[in-house]
Amino acid sequence: MAYRFGHTGRSETTRLMATTYELTHLRALEAEAIHIMREVAAEFERPVLLFSGGKDSIVMLRLAEKAFWPAKIPFPVMHVDTGHNFDEVIEFRDRRVAELGVKLVVASVQAAIDQGRVAEEKSGSRNRLQITTLLDAIEENRFDAAFGGARRDEEKARAKERVFSFRDEFGQWDPKSQRPELWSLYNGRIHPGEHMRVFPLSNWTELDIWQYIAAEGVEIPAIYYAHEREVFRRDGMLLAVTRHLAPGKDEEAFKATVRYRTVGDATITGAVESTASTPEEVVVEVAATRLTERGATRADDRVTEAAMEDRKKEGYF
Repeated sequence: MAYRFGHTGRSETTRLMATTYELTHLRALEAEAIHIMREVAAEFERPVLLFSGGKDSIVMLRLAEKAFWPAKIPFPVMHVDTGHNFDEVIEFRDRRVAELGVKLVVASVQAAIDQGRVAEEKSGSRNRLQITTLLDAIEENRFDAAFGGARRDEEKARAKERVFSFRDEFGQWDPKSQRPELWSLYNGRIHPGEHMRVFPLSNWTELDIWQYIAAEGVEIPAIYYAHEREVFRRDGMLLAVTRHLAPGKDEEAFKATVRYRTVGDATITGAVESTASTPEEVVVEVAATRLTERGATRADDRVTEAAMEDRKKEGYF
């Protein structure tokens, strides 16, 4: 706004003083996330961004681009690879990392199995096995802060997280021993061997993520949009037939038009029936749902009421 100098009437002066400049809801969330990323870059020696090729980590990577532009992102990205991935997601991960020119660290669960660090579970899921693999990678690379794409609306254990989530020398999380974050002031002090998990998207919701994807034109894997896929029903979920998972003798495979709300270990991640093929259509769909994406499509969170919290205490994301 241009201000006129000289004789100004009282009413016009009052109007000018009352003028406010407000950010939209999405821009406020974006500004907060960028502030958090810059704080971490300033306070820590060796941060890393956890990047799986999923929608939340993709948005987080876009925010990192904005936070440090025109310079390159000043830290590597890391994927804790279960080996049970959707092909579309891994293809996107590798292509996006190459486009940005950032270093990719792959922490392999299969390698940990081969080394005897962890053992396959009867369920076939490797989700819990990521804990040891992640902690080993953090120690090996001496990372002192790890950005994660978790949001508080996903699951009740994640709702307890601070933005700066302290982990002790064993990589463990104690929800009762977290630091206060009054007025968005973050305490990044740690001792050798300890590290911090940092969640720039804590205050975002699934709807916010999709609105941001739509507004920014963020590219994400096609698996997030409606497509035809061979699936079968198990425990009320639609699981995809892949080289990692096949229907049991009493389970019948069929074709359906589905999309994924979240992606992870293909053996436990379910799809939802949908015709939403654009970000705008997904926004409408998400706005109407009453189930979180993890509650609706992740079998590992259904084991017990405290399944996620138990894993987080051991060192999970």
